[in-house]
Amino acid sequence: MRCAVYVRVSTDKEEQKASLGNQRDLFIRYISDRGWDIHNFYVDVESGTTEKRPQLQQLIADARAKKFDVILAKELSRLARNGRLSYEIRDIAEQSKIHIITLDNAINTLEGNGQMFGIYAWMYEQESQRTSERVKAALRSRAQKGLFKGSNPPYGYIVEDGRLKLSPDETPDIVRRIFRDYLSGKGFDRIARELYEEGFATPAQIAGKKNASDKWHGSTVRKILENPHYTGDLVQGRTTTRSVTNKNRDQVDSEKFIIVPNTHEAIISKNDFEAVQQLMKSRKRTRPQAEMHLFTNTAFCADCGRGMHYKKNCKGYMCGNYNKHGIKACTDHLIREADLKLAILNDLKNLASILDNQEILQTLETKLNLQKKNSEKQIRDFEKELDRLKQKKKKSLNLFIDEKISKADYDDFINDINNQMNSINSKIEQLKSSLEANNDELAFNEVKQQLDVFIEFQELTPEILHRFIERIEIKADGSPRIFYRFSNPSALYLINSINAQHSTCVVCGNISTGCTSTV
Repeated sequence: MRCAVYVRVSTDKEEQKASLGNQRDLFIRYISDRGWDIHNFYVDVESGTTEKRPQLQQLIADARAKKFDVILAKELSRLARNGRLSYEIRDIAEQSKIHIITLDNAINTLEGNGQMFGIYAWMYEQESQRTSERVKAALRSRAQKGLFKGSNPPYGYIVEDGRLKLSPDETPDIVRRIFRDYLSGKGFDRIARELYEEGFATPAQIAGKKNASDKWHGSTVRKILENPHYTGDLVQGRTTTRSVTNKNRDQVDSEKFIIVPNTHEAIISKNDFEAVQQLMKSRKRTRPQAEMHLFTNTAFCADCGRGMHYKKNCKGYMCGNYNKHGIKACTDHLIREADLKLAILNDLKNLASILDNQEILQTLETKLNLQKKNSEKQIRDFEKELDRLKQKKKKSLNLFIDEKISKADYDDFINDINNQMNSINSKIEQLKSSLEANNDELAFNEVKQQLDVFIEFQELTPEILHRFIERIEIKADGSPRIFYRFSNPSALYLINSINAQHSTCVVCGNISTGCTSTV
């Protein structure tokens, strides 16, 4: 029996670290007494009510892959204190024909003892719910005493002995600046952009959060402007979790807030805070349905990859990163919508004229035939490499049987060989699929039929745009790079070959070679 051992404690306190070691020793003795094998230990330091446990998720993935025969846990509550999650683990185990055994003898599907699963799952969830209510009551008591109960203090404060104190760095001044800037008429996004450009640390960075971004966002500025803690009053209990198994937070009615006035030094006066709240209300408006411009979700910045934003004042598109965060994030990559339309229209017209030129078509057909021969040669070379790797696998197995290499070395070697073989097989399948679909006549016909539809209308409608074009990348100088959309791989190769030999000038619209403004 290959055993997957799951060990969990709720915190990383010293006494719980000792529990981890004790649980591990129990399992080793249990497995050793039965002559079973250890597949792996899965260890989490997390609450049993949450699914976001990396090792539990890895165990579930390995169970689906049938990498072991039995799951061992000290008791069912180690796996989950969440009824739905408990049932999910049980169902996955049943589907993969994996047994579940708990050392308290409550569950042992190997011996047919699994009928109490539902009762134990319910009991552990109810116990967690009661614990959660006790914790919430303790936090409410702390809040009523004027003690801060949040995990992170508001930006501009630190926590000392449970109370908010002004942070000794520049963050209180940044808070004052945000309120001052908003009262002077600046919006959330503009304030965020200026803070980012000047390099001020974000609240996530100050809190030391993982993967904290250095970019300020309008939503971050708004949250600071809405936070009543800056007036010196402690206002807590504004949100609550839905349940012990659902960590999403709901807003609480304002009359149920826990408010303790004048508990800490204010950064903003109450008058200024109220003025900001009134100003935010007056600025709120019902936004009309966002207008979808022709190249929305099709045009992207060639350098940072962000979508291009339409700007009404310049009748064109600019990099969304630049528009949101300024020159520190990217450059404008500005292009007028009329110029982009003209570039695409000219490119499509020139493609149509090229496909009527028999001399060019013959050259392209020769290129396609050469591509076929190259693909066939690549397949033969890959198949030879597969034969070589199979022989290496056979030799390594003999070495393991003869005890000339360890199990760990054998597993590492086989995993490496299998990864190489999988990669080669994938490449062979891609090449074979390309050869099967590589019908030159179909490719030319598809491109011509599509272009005939365009020529009939002679304008770039959304339907024509999305039928032909997959993506447009706008370079720093405002020139576009077009990626076409065709079902036949040869059609794409045909278009790429045409563009490689005959570039279309954005400025003059003529087919040219060596022009710096090209599509």
